[in-house]
Order: sequence, then structure tokens, then C-alpha cells
Amino acid sequence: MVIAAVVLGAAVGLLAPDLGKALKPLGTGFIALIKMIIAPIIFCTIVLGVGSVAKAATVGKVGGLALLYFIVMSTFALAIGLVVGNIIHPGEGLKLQPYETAAGGKEDPTVQFLLEMIPGSIPVLPTLVLALLVGFALQSMGKAGEPVLTGIRNIQAVVFRIMMMIMWVAPIGAFGAIAAVVGATGWAAIGSMFILMGAFYATCALFIVVILGTLLRLVTGLNIFSMLKYLGREYLLIFSTSSSESALPRLLAKVEHAGVSKTVAGIVVPTGYSFNLDGTAIYLTMSALFVSTAMGMPMNLGEQIALLVFMIIASKGAAGVTGAGLATLAAGLQAHRPELLDGMGVIVGIDKFMSEARALTNFTGNAVATFLIGKWTGELDTDQARVALSGASPFDESTLLENQH
Repeated sequence: MVIAAVVLGAAVGLLAPDLGKALKPLGTGFIALIKMIIAPIIFCTIVLGVGSVAKAATVGKVGGLALLYFIVMSTFALAIGLVVGNIIHPGEGLKLQPYETAAGGKEDPTVQFLLEMIPGSIPVLPTLVLALLVGFALQSMGKAGEPVLTGIRNIQAVVFRIMMMIMWVAPIGAFGAIAAVVGATGWAAIGSMFILMGAFYATCALFIVVILGTLLRLVTGLNIFSMLKYLGREYLLIFSTSSSESALPRLLAKVEHAGVSKTVAGIVVPTGYSFNLDGTAIYLTMSALFVSTAMGMPMNLGEQIALLVFMIIASKGAAGVTGAGLATLAAGLQAHRPELLDGMGVIVGIDKFMSEARALTNFTGNAVATFLIGKWTGELDTDQARVALSGASPFDESTLLENQH
């Protein structure tokens, strides 16, 4: 649906530019809905994330090593996104305008009324600070804090359900946003979107093959391409759902079959799904630079570093839910340069095209992390791993069904 809406929006923008520009409120309204949900998502994920950190740290060497590795790798991935974004300057020359300016001051009262119905956004940075304080306070309460954490987990389920409801109207938002941008800038917008998507795919591929592949080879002696082939069925599942969460039970079973101990797999894989989002990290920084350049308000180095630090914290918990990456990107922009949020409509249009690559990179990062930490803690049978990854010892699907009962 989103892909069809993007194509239709681009066609309207090219064939009827004035009509395209008039559709801008559809994109603006969708971004307002995303802004509305940012603070609740940030609050719930950070509070629960702090709880996960403490829980993982209590399981000793494996948990501590996993958290350290995840923080280093996700920071590294965010930095790579910034470097590539600064090299290619995606969005250059688009000069996107907010709705009010684009409307030339003649705002339709009905449109204005409908947009004002959407609740305003809550400031992100104070929410982040409050969430960290609440998280640490609950952690220090021990058992007494567990009912509150359970309550917040239930609230998070409601918040994510609202997020999914908002994503149902994503095709309408994407249609309006793309029609308006293409109507205002013509083929330049389409070219810029393709440049961003191409650069993102290439960066993810290089990250998997060069960075993760080199690490895997140096530490365990295993081949990244053999691992990718071994997890082929999981990649198909992720590609069809756009979420790496769908393959979590299968990854657990498969890494155990490939020689990683049950303890390491049980700690590293679930923790990695919240703390090791390499694909999301690359997406966040590249998309933020795209929006700032397209709006004609490029970020200076200090702002980019501040954004990097914010994203390191805010990206935790952005896995598994469609649209959560989009909400995290909006949170980063709102916290640092609120005026840039009006340029996010273009990202809404191409987010679907990038979500598969994002999920596949997140999944690969977690699979590699499990093998690495297994090796570092002496909990990996390298010979068994080689046999499994070569295909000589095929994975038995029936064992997965047994583990789920």
C-alpha cells in the first residue's frame, strides 16, 4: 500500500504540480500524529530499557560483555551513518518548506481545523531525563518496583498499538508528502530519494560484509557468507514482515544448533533485540542528515555529535514494531532541531523501502554478536559451528516446534 501510494504521489506531483503541492497537509497531518506519540514511546522504552540493562548486567560476564559490545557496535553504526551522510549530502538542493510557508499564507480554515485536532507534541529531552530517573528509581526498588515495570510494559503495548494504528494511515501521509515534494521540486526529489536509498543499502551491505564479516572471521574463524546462507529462511521471513522480531525464536534455536551454548544464546539474542540495532542506527543518522540538508538547514558538527549521543540512548527499544524507527528519528529531530520535523514527509514515503534492509542488518548484527560472545566466553563449539554453517548438519525444524511448547 505504501509503495503504491509513493508511486501515485510521485505521478501526481510530476503531472499536476499545483495539485501535488495542495496535498501537503496530508503529509503534515501524518507527521503530527507521529509527533504526538514520540514522548510516550521514548518514556516506555527507556524505562524498560534501564530495567533490561540491570537485568543483563546481573547475569555476570556474558551479560556485561554483551552490553559493552552492543553499545560499541551501535555507536559505531551511528557514526558510519553520519560519515556516509556527510560524504554524499543526500537531499541537497531540494529546499523543502513547512506547510504554512508553502501555502503562501492562505491557509484553508477546514484544513487548519483538522490539523489542530491532533494533540501537540510533548518535549522530548525532559521526557528522556524523566524516563532515565524513573528507570533507575524502579531498579533501585528491586522487587517492589516490579509491578510498576509490569504496568509500564502494558502501557507500552497500548502505545505501540496506537503507533500501529497511525501506520495504517501511512499510505495517505506518504501520498500527500511525496506529491507535495515532487510537485515543488520535480525530478530532483525522486533523484534525491533514490540516492538516499542506494547509499543506505550500500552502507548496510558493506557493514555486514566488511565490518561484521571481518569481526566474525578474526574472532571465530567462521565465514560471514556461510552464516548468511545458514540463516536464509529467517531472512525470507524478515523480508516478508519488515521486522527482525519475527525471526527471534528461530535465531535462538539455530545458533544453539550451530554450537553456541543455551546460556549465551538466551542472554545475548533477546538483549541484542533491544540494544544492538545496527541497521536502525545507520538509518537514523543518514535520514536525519537527509532531512536537514533537504530543508536547507544543514547540521553543524556539534549538532551532529549531540544527535549521535541522543540516538545512542533513544534507539534502544526501536526494534520489532513497525514505525518505531520513524518515531525515534522524529524524536531526535524534535529534540535538536524541531523545525526540521516538517521535512520528514519524504522519509515517510521511502521508509518502507528502507525497513527491510534495516531489519536484515539488525538481525545479522545480533547473529554475529551471539557467535562472538560465545567465543569470548568459551561457550562456542567452533567445530560444530563450522559443520552447521557448511550445511553438513542441517537444522531440524521439528526441534524448533519442541522448544516452543
